[in-house]
Amino acid sequence: MQLEFNANKRDGQGTGASRRLRRTGRVPGILYGGGATPQPIDIDHNELFQLLRKEAFYSSVLNVNLDGKKEMCLLRDVQRHPYRPVILHADFQRVDATHKLHQKVPLHFINADVSPGVKLSGGMVQHVMSDLDVRCLPKDLPAFIEVDLKDITSGHSMHVSHLKLPAGVEAVLHKGEDPVVATVIIRGGKAEEEAPVVEAAPAAPAPAEKKSEKTDKR
Repeated sequence: MQLEFNANKRDGQGTGASRRLRRTGRVPGILYGGGATPQPIDIDHNELFQLLRKEAFYSSVLNVNLDGKKEMCLLRDVQRHPYRPVILHADFQRVDATHKLHQKVPLHFINADVSPGVKLSGGMVQHVMSDLDVRCLPKDLPAFIEVDLKDITSGHSMHVSHLKLPAGVEAVLHKGEDPVVATVIIRGGKAEEEAPVVEAAPAAPAPAEKKSEKTDKR
């Protein structure tokens, strides 16, 4: 999946120049990598803000229209204001169409409610991973990877090796590694053993009251 955005080359750099740029509704950024010189850029804030609301913008190959020339890139970093809905800076890395790239791709889980572990055993699916680091050519980079949980049973887990990756896409793992993607656990776990009941010792009898004797004086 490819998304496109517009950008301009910028000359002014530094804190003051970036502050003045933001006042005009533009976001300072940088386009680097690909064997070319890093190019400072600026992007319309509203356009970038809307694009950042799309999950695919974080993991897809992007086309930046830079002064009429298109280049492929990936979003690498975004700086946001701590409490205001304002984008402060964005970093993009150029992409070479002939070289494989590494990118984290989000996982989309489906059919958890019809899996035997949930429907028959009353279990609950626990997501261990939310994204997967993959390697592929830019043209093969998926916006997400689907994780089908329809066959997972209670007490069992789904590993990376069980995923159906798109053609041309491979998971980036260490040698011999096969991490868990999701597992089914039983709600509440094992029943707790009943604690032994300790009988309270009988209460001591209350001391008898002494009757006062009346002396008749005659």
